[in-house]
Amino acid sequence: MTKKESFLTKRLKSIGYAFKGARLLINNEASIKVQFAIALLTAAAGFFFHISSTEWMVQLLAIALVMGLEGINSAVEALADFVHPDYHKKIGLIKDIAAGAVFFAAFFAIIIGLIIYIPKIF
Repeated sequence: MTKKESFLTKRLKSIGYAFKGARLLINNEASIKVQFAIALLTAAAGFFFHISSTEWMVQLLAIALVMGLEGINSAVEALADFVHPDYHKKIGLIKDIAAGAVFFAAFFAIIIGLIIYIPKIF
């Protein structure tokens, strides 16, 4: 009989898997590399312009949303390619919808950035 893992052990393993996934995304996905670079630039801008706590929260939430959706988009694309490696109209539609979700998040993240930084620049 195998020993059952504790709740804490399971959670620690889950965190390890999550870090592994984040590392894989950053190392292997060009779109995440771009989003990560933009996140670092906006963080540097936040320190430079001394943005408020509320502005930090909104900015970090926008970064997390874009990067999280980018990760989900990458997973959807990988799964779709695994399930149906050849071109298929329905798979293409699914991939386009996932990319559209990232587009919405990125578009509104840009607007958030403009709302935060335009008054500080001018």
